[in-house]
Amino acid sequence: MENFRFGSKNGCNPASVQRICRPNQINMADAANKYSDNVEGKFFVDDQCIDCDLCRETAPANFKRNDDGGHSYLYKQPESPEEEALCQEAMDGCPVEAIGNDG
Repeated sequence: MENFRFGSKNGCNPASVQRICRPNQINMADAANKYSDNVEGKFFVDDQCIDCDLCRETAPANFKRNDDGGHSYLYKQPESPEEEALCQEAMDGCPVEAIGNDG
């Protein structure tokens, strides 16, 4: 995993990568804050993404990096049960819960 500094956006200093706390916030992706470069469909990435690369490593057929914005986005909705499972795994593993599922 790439090196990145925890706490720069959220004020927390967690001991592990599993979850980053966001004080006074519900930890889930918000469809109202999803990036416009996400393809339409049930999975999306919102503006809490910290560009950690987990989703792109987990489901490379579905997630890409926006180099200008420094974040991931969903460029292709899953088209098979295997891709669906990998997108779900990426969502479950996202350390800031920036991946959502509207479906």
